[in-house]
Amino acid sequence: MKFDPYSIILGIVMTEKTHRLMEMENKLTFIVRRDANKTMIKRAVEELFGVKVEKVNTLIMPDGKKKAYVKLKPEYSAVDVASKMGVLI
Repeated sequence: MKFDPYSIILGIVMTEKTHRLMEMENKLTFIVRRDANKTMIKRAVEELFGVKVEKVNTLIMPDGKKKAYVKLKPEYSAVDVASKMGVLI
């Protein structure tokens, strides 16, 4: 099976909390496929956005969706990545 990063990352989460995490902790927050593991999520983010990932934390939300908190390595800026995606102005 061919790896498709577009099928792993379903969308980005933008709330006040995730915006604060982006600025203070250099983290991006995504909704991901429920069957995606941390290694798959890390690889998908690195391929899609051209960054290096330091750590991935995941959780299953009460509605059954899976959320991933992705911490970028210090040399990359989560704010810059979000700006390039068009979610920040």
